[in-house]
Amino acid sequence: MSPQTVPAGLQLRSMVKPDGELELSLISVETPAPAPDEVVVRIEATPINPSDIGLLFGAADISTAKVAGTPANPVVTARIPERLMKSMAARVGQSLPVGNEGAGVVVAAGASAPAQALLGKTVAVLGGAMYAQYRTIKADQCLVLPEGTLPAEGASCFVNPLTALGMVETMRREGHKALVHTAAASNLGQMLNRICLKDAIGLVNIVRRPEQAALLKRKGARHVCDASAPTFMEDLTQALVDTGATIAFDATGGGRLAGQILSCMEAALNRTATEYSRYGSTTHKQVYIYGGLDTGPTEFVRNFGFAWGMGGWLLFPFLQKIGAEAAQALRQRVAAELKTTFASSYTKEISLAEALQLEAIAAYGQRATGTKYLINPGKAV
Repeated sequence: MSPQTVPAGLQLRSMVKPDGELELSLISVETPAPAPDEVVVRIEATPINPSDIGLLFGAADISTAKVAGTPANPVVTARIPERLMKSMAARVGQSLPVGNEGAGVVVAAGASAPAQALLGKTVAVLGGAMYAQYRTIKADQCLVLPEGTLPAEGASCFVNPLTALGMVETMRREGHKALVHTAAASNLGQMLNRICLKDAIGLVNIVRRPEQAALLKRKGARHVCDASAPTFMEDLTQALVDTGATIAFDATGGGRLAGQILSCMEAALNRTATEYSRYGSTTHKQVYIYGGLDTGPTEFVRNFGFAWGMGGWLLFPFLQKIGAEAAQALRQRVAAELKTTFASSYTKEISLAEALQLEAIAAYGQRATGTKYLINPGKAV
């Protein structure tokens, strides 16, 4: 396929209208011919991550979603509560493409040697607008997948693996020796567990249900705490004593969990304290919020001394902070361990049109553990 014959393709778009209506639709877009340093990837697999759902639905109330159009070309609308429209002001009237990452086959390439070398290769790509049948992108944004790797196996090469590795790297760079992770039975959580087992790092996994705890224990997790258990605070404190973890990454965001983690860290440190201080432990305790599974306020009781921090953590600023060389080293580890440490599993594979069916939206829109969907843009309805 020459650059001049790259076909048009469907792309999933999200738009917030001035009247507070969200509209999701499929549009046919021309595929830009590749510049000398670019390639065209036929996208064959792209995951629905929580970060994608944030852009896809914005502040819309998913329970108000309605579908019109045809099965092959559906249009979904949903209402955005009036009180939340201020947060959507920057995107009103813009038809935005969705999808952070994906994988597929390079079907056209620009004239440069690096671009030409990718022709016919199966690659993973990070760069947005991946809920599409074709994507023109810089050659250096492609990660060549190991021989024999299917696009579905490489579709989640970036966001979850690099987030998990980024957490471990942040832990090391900030001088901690072990870490805590919430919503730990997720795909990302299972990856983090495998990394920590492989690298001999102490990890405290926090889950919300007994069956999630059982799943992680079957996967070899050594410290699993169920937030629904009446003994949760005692269990968490003991796990922190055992591991010495003083940094946590919280996917829930809202509610009391971040504060509870800091409280238990302080209690664990006090168990081995040699002297009393009315200002609490001098060991710094840190919780980074990186998700919003709970969209309510973050609540905490400040009973953990003065040596603590709570803030946000995002993948892309982290990668910029560590620099291109360190980020590339993380990517190469992902490629080398793609079918082991960084393997992903999916509940269901759907087409672009099926991604706009109300039944599918109700499932993946919950962002619940065990409901990760994979879009195959070339799949027929």
